[in-house]
Amino acid sequence: MSGQHLGFVGIGRMGGPMVNRLLDAGHELTIFDTSDAALKPLIARGAQRAASPKDVAAAAEIVLTSLPTPDIVQRVALGEDGLSHGGKIKTMVDLSTTGPGMANTVAKGLAEHGIQWVDSPVSGGIAGAKGGTLAVMVSCPKATFDVVQPIIANFGKIFFVGEKPGLAQVVKLGNNMMAAAALVVTSEALAMGVKAGVDPKIMIDIINISSGRNSASQDKFPRSVLPGTFDFGFTTGLSYKDVRLCIDESEALGVPMVAGALVRQMLAITKAKYGADSDFTCIAKVIEEWAGVEIRSKSRT
Repeated sequence: MSGQHLGFVGIGRMGGPMVNRLLDAGHELTIFDTSDAALKPLIARGAQRAASPKDVAAAAEIVLTSLPTPDIVQRVALGEDGLSHGGKIKTMVDLSTTGPGMANTVAKGLAEHGIQWVDSPVSGGIAGAKGGTLAVMVSCPKATFDVVQPIIANFGKIFFVGEKPGLAQVVKLGNNMMAAAALVVTSEALAMGVKAGVDPKIMIDIINISSGRNSASQDKFPRSVLPGTFDFGFTTGLSYKDVRLCIDESEALGVPMVAGALVRQMLAITKAKYGADSDFTCIAKVIEEWAGVEIRSKSRT
């Protein structure tokens, strides 16, 4: 499938690396973003710049999007200068985290213009986007999946969830809620250890070969908390958005999410204190302040 002319809207921390992978695979790209700085290195690689999402959709039959919030996804898809008004687009592949409600809204709106929607949120962070090791969750009609599968396979391992719009979003929201929960509870446990006099690096090493190991202990703490950099690459604002969407969907389905509500509160506190643009590992900084400790390895340089 190499050599296709594809469109891509949203050249951010995740979108940029994914466009690079598509260029590496031999695809021709027409791209749009509001940031000139984000577009510049990709244009230097041969990508063509469009003036709007509409213009992207006038150039390519398949357009991929990687956008930060549900309202932006809706505007890019269905707005006045949105993809739905482009003359060539047949399929929109959304790699964003929008929640199932917005996924259904956009799918219906696109269908009115004869455009097929592919719900395809991803997980694995910036490193996964660069390395092509993302988990790619997909829900769309099977015939459409067969068309887009060779394209999105450039991003990582694909999991086909089903044909109903929004199913992949349900999986993604559950995953992101669990990731944030792991960060909260690991912060609490490590703060307790430090307060008692344990080197957090030693405690993390023990946890990671014990039953308490999790994504935070294995990755986020060693990379961003123990060295005190708090630069994992996912913002507090986006994590809060994902957890809020998860709880909203859970409540709509009649499923209690008591622990998830507490995680949402912790993210709300972190967002209020450090700002929406802070790294979501700053959850640990909130707990550090409350505990009167810093979770840093005694052996760090």
